[in-house]
Amino acid sequence: MTASTRNYAPGLVIRGFTPPLSLKDFGLIAFDMDSTLINIECVDEIAAAVGRKDEVAAITEAAMRGEITDFKDSLRRRVALLKGVSVDDMQAVYDQRLRLNPGAAELVDRCKAAGLKVLLVSGGFTFFTDRVRDRLGIDYTRSNVLEIEGDRLTGRMVDQPWGDICDGEEKRRMLLHTCSTLGLSPRQAIAVGDGANDLPMMGEAGLSVAFHAKPKVREQAMVAINEGGLDRLLELLRV
Repeated sequence: MTASTRNYAPGLVIRGFTPPLSLKDFGLIAFDMDSTLINIECVDEIAAAVGRKDEVAAITEAAMRGEITDFKDSLRRRVALLKGVSVDDMQAVYDQRLRLNPGAAELVDRCKAAGLKVLLVSGGFTFFTDRVRDRLGIDYTRSNVLEIEGDRLTGRMVDQPWGDICDGEEKRRMLLHTCSTLGLSPRQAIAVGDGANDLPMMGEAGLSVAFHAKPKVREQAMVAINEGGLDRLLELLRV
């Protein structure tokens, strides 16, 4: 632990600032979804429907650790293995496996009450981000569209007007675009994530938060929540 890094409380590490900060200094909070706002990696759970969870999960883990540097290629490889999964299978993942992480709703609600806008940026899929957006009242989202023919996945994704795949660079670009739209400096944004593809947006934000994150992300974030829920961030922020 460096001189500028210290344990603020059990399971809560801070770097480079002295709390508390004021929520009023921020206008936007951006979240990753899988393993950050929610408890699962959706692509891994979808793959379970065709007996390929272990194969897909191994690629996901390597990508989140930063061991695979081409996120787009890794996602295409994983999505190709989802061919044949039905829409009903995906709905079952949402209904039976997906849960909000502890403190997620509380943190979003407190930020909204303080006047912050909420952005969800995910390397996952609109099937899930749209549902999480509606559940939490999130203002903006960006994620990937799975191609469906009939009621089954083709193993491909659909290009969108902004590009092909929401990777780390697209997360960064979307955070900057949303700040610009709102008339904010990126220093007025909070970015929360757990994987290597979250680092580009976290590097732009005024406050970067690693939530139960991979080692590479914990090492670079200003706040690392290693125990407890997302609402632990509120220990460092006054209204």
